Amino acid sequence: MNVLIIEDEKPAARLLQRKLQKLNLEAGTMLHSVEEAIDWFQNNEHPDLIFLDIQLSDGLSFEIFDAVPISSAIIFTTAYDEYALRAFKLNSIDYLLKPIDEEDLEVAVNKYRERIPASQEFSFDFNQIKQMLVNPLEKNYKKRFTIKMGQRLKMINIDDAECFYSENKGTYIHTNDGRDYLLDGTLEQLESELDPSKFYRVSRKFIVSVNAIKDIVMYTNSRLKLVLNTYNEDEVIVSRERVNDFREWLG
Repeated sequence: MNVLIIEDEKPAARLLQRKLQKLNLEAGTMLHSVEEAIDWFQNNEHPDLIFLDIQLSDGLSFEIFDAVPISSAIIFTTAYDEYALRAFKLNSIDYLLKPIDEEDLEVAVNKYRERIPASQEFSFDFNQIKQMLVNPLEKNYKKRFTIKMGQRLKMINIDDAECFYSENKGTYIHTNDGRDYLLDGTLEQLESELDPSKFYRVSRKFIVSVNAIKDIVMYTNSRLKLVLNTYNEDEVIVSRERVNDFREWLG
């Protein structure tokens, strides 16, 4: 079986290659960019199976298929959240969320092997997948919260949220009028419900609104300290491992 890996992060590609070897699959070729992949497909016999990352260093990997017709089977490797994966289910053998779990990898490979006897060509609606990835309107993000206060319910619009934080095993919303309300669920659950263009998880404890950031100050150990409009109960620190992504998020 001829297997190809398209992954822009070379360490991740090599790790996937080693995991495939444990399943008796040899990925002899690894490509790392749209440009490199297009050139390779134009000059080589197409593989039986492709492990395809969506976001490459020079663009979305769908640009490859705009340039070259591909009939290989595809297993997506992606960090995209589950809303976009509906299209992957319809258009591929399987998808694998990063970091790739070895058991999930084995299930995906076995699913492909079961389809080999059919000797069928694989065709995909890449436009459908691409639309779901690039169109943020496909995702219905949280617009408001309903808070129970005694015998009353209070509505809080998402635009009034300054930050979310965890404390004493509880999850709270801090609003721009300086008030705090207890929410159901965890920060992890909340993170997937918020518009990532407006809210960012700066640490294990805090998710902040871009509109609430009043000042950004250099902090110890290559971290950043955020000064918010009204929240001042605790220091809001961007953890060191998130600083680069946070800066990119700010644009």
